[in-house]
Amino acid sequence: MTLGFIGIGTMASAMIEGLRASAMVEGLGGGDILLSPRGAARAQDLAARLPGVRVAASNQAVVDGCDTVILTVRPQIVRDVVTALRFRPGQRVISLVAATAAEDLRAWIGLDLPITRAVPLPFVATRSCVTPVFPPDPEALALFDRLGQAVPCASLQDFDLLAVASAMMGSYFGLLETVQAWLATQGLPEPAARTYLAGLFANLGQVARQSPLDFADLRHEFSTRGGLNEQVFRDFAAGGGTAALTQALDGVLARVRGRTPVPPAAVE
Repeated sequence: MTLGFIGIGTMASAMIEGLRASAMVEGLGGGDILLSPRGAARAQDLAARLPGVRVAASNQAVVDGCDTVILTVRPQIVRDVVTALRFRPGQRVISLVAATAAEDLRAWIGLDLPITRAVPLPFVATRSCVTPVFPPDPEALALFDRLGQAVPCASLQDFDLLAVASAMMGSYFGLLETVQAWLATQGLPEPAARTYLAGLFANLGQVARQSPLDFADLRHEFSTRGGLNEQVFRDFAAGGGTAALTQALDGVLARVRGRTPVPPAAVE
């Protein structure tokens, strides 16, 4: 099996790095990963550094030369990209395109090809990612298991909900940013604040991953009655923090399900 990437952005680059690190390419029948020329500088860098990775002459050359096509373009341009390509019967498609239904992709392709959707995150580069996959195609699951852990989704609803959860990354760093800025206004040097917060939240992440307790129990476990942690969450909730987050998640779910338009593409 040869993999072909249409769109070479951050996520595609991370996947390719992870695939090389896992030595998966050596088992892909010839070891080729074909890259589209879009994002030329990034594609050329990957091809220069990683054996078995090469840049194709065009997007069509990627499709012609691979067994499995991985779509990593932005949702704002995916229709134009896909309708310009000629796929062939028997090919597989893995779509990493947000808020884009498999039925729409299949209609634009013009063939009844098997299409699997996935939501990998940048951690695929270090093979530590947890990736939702729908439908749970065995080959796609095997691919993402080599990049960490694949999460097979039994329904589109489950997949959409995990896609919404993946939109929390920016908010996570925004929370750290807010606390760091507050500490700086109180006189703490920013490097010290960053070092402390990064270590604190990294350790909390490990606890969340390893503990059998649910998040509500963990919150109580790490909040002494009448203590500082309890006070911060109480004030955060009372100030509308949890309500605002719930509203934001509702908005993302509407977008994921195609109920709100995709914003115009940002300028590259």
